[in-house]
Amino acid sequence: MAFIRKKQQEQQLQLYSKERFSLLLLNLEEYYFEQHTANHVQHSGSQEERKIRGSLKICSKSVIFEPDAISQPIIKIPLRDCIKIGKHGENGANRHFTKTKSGGISLIFSQVYFIKEHNIVAPYKIERGKMEYVFELDVSGKVEDVVETLLQLHRASCLDKLGDQTAMITAILQSRLARTSFDKNRFQSVSEKLHMECKAEMVTPLVTNPGHVCITDTNLYFQPLNGYPKPVVQITLQDVRRIYKRRHGLMPLGLEVFCTEDNLCSDIYLKFYEPQDRDDLYFYIATYLEHHVAEHTAESYMLQWQRGHLSNYQYLLHLNNLADRSCNDLSQYPVFPWVISDYYSSELDLSNPGTFRDLSKPVGALNKERLERLLTRYEEMPEPKFMYGSHYSSPGYVLFYLVRIAPEYMLCLQNGRFDNADRMFNSIAETWKNCLDGATDFKELIPEFYGDDVSFLINSLKLDLGKRQGGQMVDDVELPLWASSPEDFLQKSKDALESNYVSEHLHEWIDLIFGYKQKGNDAVGAHNVFHPLTYEGGVDLNSIEDPDEKVAMLTQILEFGQTPKQLFVTPHPRRITPKFKSLSQTSSYNASIVDSPGEESFEDLTEESKTLAWNNITKLQLHEQYKIHKEAVTGIAVSCNGSSVFTTSQDSTLKMFSKESKMLQRSISFSNMALSSCLLLPGDATVISSSWDNNVYFYSIAFGRRQDTLMGHDDAVSKICWHNDRLYSASWDSTVKVWSGVPAEMPGTKKHQFDLLAELEHEVSVDTISLNAASTLLVSGTKEGMVTIWDLTTATLLHQIPCHSGTVCDAAFSPDSRHILSTGADGCLNVVDVQTGMLISSLTSDEPQRCFIWDGNSVLSGSQSGELFVWDLLGAKVSERIQGHTGAVTCIWMNEQCSSIITGGEDRQIMFWKLQY
Repeated sequence: MAFIRKKQQEQQLQLYSKERFSLLLLNLEEYYFEQHTANHVQHSGSQEERKIRGSLKICSKSVIFEPDAISQPIIKIPLRDCIKIGKHGENGANRHFTKTKSGGISLIFSQVYFIKEHNIVAPYKIERGKMEYVFELDVSGKVEDVVETLLQLHRASCLDKLGDQTAMITAILQSRLARTSFDKNRFQSVSEKLHMECKAEMVTPLVTNPGHVCITDTNLYFQPLNGYPKPVVQITLQDVRRIYKRRHGLMPLGLEVFCTEDNLCSDIYLKFYEPQDRDDLYFYIATYLEHHVAEHTAESYMLQWQRGHLSNYQYLLHLNNLADRSCNDLSQYPVFPWVISDYYSSELDLSNPGTFRDLSKPVGALNKERLERLLTRYEEMPEPKFMYGSHYSSPGYVLFYLVRIAPEYMLCLQNGRFDNADRMFNSIAETWKNCLDGATDFKELIPEFYGDDVSFLINSLKLDLGKRQGGQMVDDVELPLWASSPEDFLQKSKDALESNYVSEHLHEWIDLIFGYKQKGNDAVGAHNVFHPLTYEGGVDLNSIEDPDEKVAMLTQILEFGQTPKQLFVTPHPRRITPKFKSLSQTSSYNASIVDSPGEESFEDLTEESKTLAWNNITKLQLHEQYKIHKEAVTGIAVSCNGSSVFTTSQDSTLKMFSKESKMLQRSISFSNMALSSCLLLPGDATVISSSWDNNVYFYSIAFGRRQDTLMGHDDAVSKICWHNDRLYSASWDSTVKVWSGVPAEMPGTKKHQFDLLAELEHEVSVDTISLNAASTLLVSGTKEGMVTIWDLTTATLLHQIPCHSGTVCDAAFSPDSRHILSTGADGCLNVVDVQTGMLISSLTSDEPQRCFIWDGNSVLSGSQSGELFVWDLLGAKVSERIQGHTGAVTCIWMNEQCSSIITGGEDRQIMFWKLQY
């Protein structure tokens, strides 16, 4: 799982240096500055003098000596425990030694730690009492500089106030960074162009490593100030798939880069000293990255999950990611729910609701008696009140679960000690019971419990984790009776997470952790109130002037645990489960997990999300805009995955624009006349364009060539529609034609014969057409304001309604096919009843609404002036006017989930809009 993969990555880096040393040997918030090859001189100047070869590491709060021989322990001397630091023999002592070419450093101190003797991970051994150690540097000329550095750091460590210590060490670090820069000789190629360089820190669990970040047109580099664990970390930009801005220590300073699509484990996590540096680097990566996948919204993942395209596990991973949870940050490690409550039966019955935990309640509210005690305390507490004195996720809890595979992390967090043996992660059942009954234990789980790697449950390193009161040694985690092995335990846990019961109730837990019950009165009502410091925005660190208080506050925030960023402010819709199969084990859950739904059930799955989108349509905000045509944009079509946008224009070109790379990828011209509309055929292999030259063109995306031309009209083709291998074309020749046939599969093969199935005659030019959801009805709008409804099953006219005093700009059926909305050059929005043909509503604007989308109640229209209008049809009013194009809005596209909108205009631009929930 995430942490295990991260640990494996670090071990691979460690192999590069072949060191036992690790940044985890440092204290929290400590920096490793430099190292020198040296000898540890024992019994200096006597006949028993002995030299131990190794390397001396200078750190901000300690001196660490790593012997080359693994039988020897690593020595760590805290600077605060040093009594005297100087050149060996500088006061006249041991003159014989000082005449040698070697340089000696003397440290007199009161406490020393011995670590990893014989390379065994174990609690640190401590020796106390006044001692002197001498270290002889290979390069004697560096002795004075090293002594000066140590004295400076020693002064910082001995300052009374923690804030003053931090400030002085930060100043020393920034001075070192300012005196150095990225080594351009580390570029992969001499032809690389430098875009940006700045100072930053590479973040791994419990550790930050300062250095220099550099980005070129092909690579992202990080060069550690100390050269550890390797001289430079390099990531090829074309390999990057995702980038995320992160909070780090509640500040907007983090950036995480992934070279994988679904892996929770990133390739690098950087923390910057200035938010602007972070934002600039993000911009450069997003701009120069050809394969960059744009960040998905929580709503888009929600819809995929509802429809069954994402498993419960995958959905929770995505939500954690979007909520700033990262496996590089133990204070914001991904959080997963306890879902099973039965850890004592011999068989696990996933069909029994009693097997499962109540997902509508936080862990602290699962035990009624304990909750009553907590509520009594809560009522008596002064403001700011909180129900739980500890969090459901913190570094200590994460490492509680992972101590068997990450013992050095636990030793780092707990100053060289493991926890008391009886408080360790000894048993699944015991841990669950303590979460139910313990006075201060409200922890949830981590993703490893639903992964494939069992190593966190097994003491494969044979660690000495202590002896329990009953006399038994702490070893492997004790499993429930229903689990025959660690593998069986994880498999059944995964089955439980993907079960029907959890699928039906997971939204309730999401409301608590990521949703509307996370804060405010809803959190109070759900008994879900934690300490104010755990919430985003709970404290403004920049407003705290006292450096001691600021450092203490930050330490508390990092160690206590943090609530995820809130993703939803309204109740999360439930998953519609009847179509879902019980998931059998698959490592990635990429297998299809739904029966093929019919159209009705597919509509049911998306209904709540569409309602949510339309309820928030007034919050539409412009996200990006691009000028890619030389004349007005006339049509927009988008691939199923949303990555490719096809547009037509009066400049006679069809353009293919990549949403991912934000670049124009193709420009195609079929004739020298304007193109009027476009659409994509199912499968996203072919795009069709209609033209003023009377033709319809079929373009193969795969082959990059025109594959067919339909010469079907005697005048300009104004609009096309497609459904079930039938093409519907409207023309200024006063007809709408219905064609059957599929275009040639491969360019160059025999042209396909399109058969004319029906011809729908009009009196004048037809400017627009649209189909209903079932494609049984067609509406057409003419140059003279006539709206006509046709029955496609019989190719007969149902109703002909004179709706407008000028051209019909756009017309479309409501989702339920009961009404038609039309807009015209006269500025009217008219609603017609399909069954009776009656005009039942009419709204007037002071300018034409050139195009629109609607859900039957609300309308988003594009106006002649370039503004977007939101109309409330039931309230007969304009709800919002949104500034958009500088010329008329000529076309508008909305995805099926109603979460993404693109508009095109006379100003030659396409604009990408997002809903801000």
